[in-house]
Amino acid sequence: RQAEHHLSEAGDWKTAINMYRANDLWDDAYRVAKSNGGPAASKQVAYLWAKNLGGDSAVKLLTKFGLLEAAIDYAAENSAFEFAFDLAKTAMKEKMPEIHLKHAMFLEDEGSYAEAEKEFISACKPKEAVLMYVHNRDWDAAQRVAETHDADSVSDVLVGQARFAFEQKNYQKAESYLLRAQRPELAVNFYKEAAMWSDALRVCKEYIPNKVSEVQSEYEQEVLSKSEHGAAGTVIDQGREWEQAGEHLHAIDTYLRVTSTYTDDVDKLEECWTRATDIAFKFFGMEKALEVTEIVAPRLIEIKKYNTAAECYLNVEMTKEAIDVLMLGEEWNKARRIAKDIDPTMLTYVEEEYKTYLKNQGQVESLAGVDVIAALDMYVERGQWEKCLQKAEQQGYKILEKYVALYASHLIKEGSTLKALELYVKHGAPPNPQNFNIYKRIVAEVIAAVDLDNPDGFRIWGHLRDMLYDLCENVEKSSESQSPDHEQFENMLLVAHYYSVRTAATAVSQLDEMAAKISTALLRYTDVIPADKGFYEAGVHCRNVGWDNMAFVFLNRFLDLCEAIEEGSLDTLDNTDFQQTDIPFEVPLPDRHHLPEQTREEVREWVLAVSMDQKVEQELPLDERDTYVASLVAVGTGIRSLPCVISGYPVLRNKMEFKKPGKSSNKEDWNKFIMSTKMSSSQECQDVLRFIGQWCGAAPNLNLSFN
Repeated sequence: RQAEHHLSEAGDWKTAINMYRANDLWDDAYRVAKSNGGPAASKQVAYLWAKNLGGDSAVKLLTKFGLLEAAIDYAAENSAFEFAFDLAKTAMKEKMPEIHLKHAMFLEDEGSYAEAEKEFISACKPKEAVLMYVHNRDWDAAQRVAETHDADSVSDVLVGQARFAFEQKNYQKAESYLLRAQRPELAVNFYKEAAMWSDALRVCKEYIPNKVSEVQSEYEQEVLSKSEHGAAGTVIDQGREWEQAGEHLHAIDTYLRVTSTYTDDVDKLEECWTRATDIAFKFFGMEKALEVTEIVAPRLIEIKKYNTAAECYLNVEMTKEAIDVLMLGEEWNKARRIAKDIDPTMLTYVEEEYKTYLKNQGQVESLAGVDVIAALDMYVERGQWEKCLQKAEQQGYKILEKYVALYASHLIKEGSTLKALELYVKHGAPPNPQNFNIYKRIVAEVIAAVDLDNPDGFRIWGHLRDMLYDLCENVEKSSESQSPDHEQFENMLLVAHYYSVRTAATAVSQLDEMAAKISTALLRYTDVIPADKGFYEAGVHCRNVGWDNMAFVFLNRFLDLCEAIEEGSLDTLDNTDFQQTDIPFEVPLPDRHHLPEQTREEVREWVLAVSMDQKVEQELPLDERDTYVASLVAVGTGIRSLPCVISGYPVLRNKMEFKKPGKSSNKEDWNKFIMSTKMSSSQECQDVLRFIGQWCGAAPNLNLSFN
């Protein structure tokens, strides 16, 4: 025990086990194994203990530990067959055949075939003994075991002997074995593999006559494949012989037998196959001709003999198939001619297929000749928008209108709204209600854009103005005239016009107050303009010209709107400053800020600083109507004045009327704009005047008026 203790402390418990085993102290050996080595070690010690005991004692011990069957398997797998038999005989007789089988395989591997045979038979596996002898070509022993113990294996022995005889080229002996085994079909296969076709046919005719035609066919294929003069030539010669002998079915089969496997000469293939259809049609009538055609035509198509395939189909009145083949071969004119002459109802089908073909081939120009809409759609699919619009323009305005709308929608989705705008400036804006959402989207995105509040943005505002003017003119002449959409577009036109005037004015220093007036007037359109953008721009422009009271009110409103945007609601907005004005309270709340945080913080600082100044009052200036100066509607009377086409302020006195009703200007604003335009030679201001002349009718007097 002390030795065990020291060995265990040293981690060498296996030596402790061996010590106990050597002294026949198995209980202690098992105890040490179980406590240190777990189940695997304890099982191994139990097995060795049982083997040491032997007999009934071993069985009792293993049964006690529940290891009897496992010990038997372990003994057999480790070639301890005597011990395995000993255990099985005593307690598990049902394991005996399994042990005999393992012992037999062990003996076979060792080359002890006689002993292995006995064990296979004891295991009730005589077939395994037969196969063992067959594998070792001990035919006599195999035959003996088969005849004695497994009659069903006799044929296997004979087949094995036959295979060996064939390998030795002892064909006659091999054949006799197979006939004894009643396996003549194997004799045929062996002869075929040895290229001994005459012997294969002989055995076939004598023992399996129903296979003669099949073997004959295989023989002919073999001959064709090895023909020195070319398979096709051989078949044609053989086919002619059949024809001369009046064996027309054989002739057809012979001609059909040749394929591209035997020759690359497509003309020879065509000759063989068409000859088959000719014979079928001539001697057997429509039914056989149809059968042969259904074989031949697909073959002809495969070798690209489309015209010949079509002729075959036409011969058996398969018109659609003939047309399909010609279209497949790109013989479109022939397909049309056959359709026209035989079945005119197929003409539409041919033309539709032709269009599909042109689409698939990408032949847009050719497609345009037969279906211009399909060609335009193909340009769209390819993203060739310029070509699409060029071709559409040639088809008239209605077609052009459709594809301009498609292109505009595509550009908007791609984030190129300005290009969509330019598209309508170039091609015009038709009053099609299906386009209205496109126009509104363009307007909304341009108005909400940043970095356009400068002279460089004039071109964009001018384009937006021109597009909306064209649209309003067109809508007025359409069934949508005076509709809510028409009114909305007129308001958008007014907004775009004022933005274009303002961007022109910002480049001319004499017009700074004009720019401030326009920004102030634009606040009445904050249902179109993002509200935070509108109040910011109005506040900044007023501040720039020293209108601090208005700047303070507008920028304060801007900050309130910024908070509302963050809160997602206008409910807390105080509208006191804008009572009795035409600046709307109910406006769409922008979903995001128009300006960055840095700019918003600068405005906060300015508003805070100005709020401390006693000179600045939080009120909007009034005019002679006792009304907010930029409001079109007078307080008390409710009289609505026209907006000045230059400044957007109400036209009260000293007004200038234009030819178009409802359009007028404050004479002071008009003269100042004319004078500044002449002094600055501003191209932008000149463009504004050009547009006003177009929009409002010619000005009554383009000369300066100071009266």
